Amino acid sequence: MAPNNGASPTGSGLIVSFGEMLIDFVPTVSGVSLADAPGFLKAPGGAPANVAIAVSRLGGRSAFVGKLGEDEFGHMLANILREHGVNDEGICFDKGARTALAFVTLRSDGEREFMFYRNPSADMLLKADELNIKLIKSAKIFHYGSISLIVEPCRSAHIKAMEEAKKAGALLSYDPNLRLPLWPSADEAREQIKSIWDKADIIKVSDDELKFLTKSEKVDDETAMSLWHDGLKLLLLTLGEHGCKYYTKNFRGSVDPFKVKTVDTTGAGDSFVGALLCKIVDDQSVLEDEKRVREILRFANACGAITTTKKGAIPALPSEADVEALIKAST
Repeated sequence: MAPNNGASPTGSGLIVSFGEMLIDFVPTVSGVSLADAPGFLKAPGGAPANVAIAVSRLGGRSAFVGKLGEDEFGHMLANILREHGVNDEGICFDKGARTALAFVTLRSDGEREFMFYRNPSADMLLKADELNIKLIKSAKIFHYGSISLIVEPCRSAHIKAMEEAKKAGALLSYDPNLRLPLWPSADEAREQIKSIWDKADIIKVSDDELKFLTKSEKVDDETAMSLWHDGLKLLLLTLGEHGCKYYTKNFRGSVDPFKVKTVDTTGAGDSFVGALLCKIVDDQSVLEDEKRVREILRFANACGAITTTKKGAIPALPSEADVEALIKAST
């Protein structure tokens, strides 16, 4: 089904997301501290899982690889993935550790602050020998973040999964998804996030992550290009309500945002990434065509924008029809 906005159709190749899935507890009232929140909405989350569901909601094929607790929350999350059409063959359960929880405060501007319960949580305990290598090798795109790099044994499992996907010919997609409270220190976060930098084919960073990784307050082309490496096919800089910028070997530019009423920014970046990956999975040559890259990023911007209009990530992830409607209304 070719969308009418000129972007590539949603692909049928498998996109495998690796990493954490957890439950976000989001206050029922925005703009209050955790202590003052009168109640919390239980929202499934975790960036790699959000990406997997974003892909599926748009009509693509996705799988999730990670570890959950052998508890009610863990089985609830696995069921949510299945209900959204995500392949769950890469999920395993840990009997000795709980599913991770995060309490997320929503400021009045829709931005977030986090408090995590992971000591350790099941996702941190995934071992390399528990990986579903057959599933990983079947990926056309292998997507991951940096939270799985924080501690062993998950770090070694992450490296192994990445290597197996690359050997099998997958495109590697990296969204660092910085969550500083989870790291021992800022320096450790910077070092480990960059330790796998040169392996990725596509990297997406937010404006805040750009500042953190470069130790610069500037958000400009020169600063962004300091993150470039020779093996990279596409570097993306997301600017929230200001759209995004893109960089390749041969061209660079920016794509305007869509104006929406923002309620909660949770999952917007994951929705953006899922949309991008859906549109390139079957034909990576689109990354060499600036016109098509711009069309795809306009589609991805629309996905990200729609995701900010509801609380929680997964309930807000759009379908292709939702995105088409927003694009049509904005032309």
